[in-house]
Amino acid sequence: MSSTFMGNSTSIQEMFRRVSEQFTMMFRRKAFLHWYSGEGMDEVEFTEVKVT
Repeated sequence: MSSTFMGNSTSIQEMFRRVSEQFTMMFRRKAFLHWYSGEGMDEVEFTEVKVT
């Protein structure tokens, strides 16, 4: 129940929005992607998780 209240908070929503925007910018530049692909992850896994 407390996580529901936290998720409805305007400040938390703003933080999630900023993190999402930063992830989108870094993913477009493929920043740090080589570290994950070197460990066996595929770029498709990032696009499946990303929600815009």
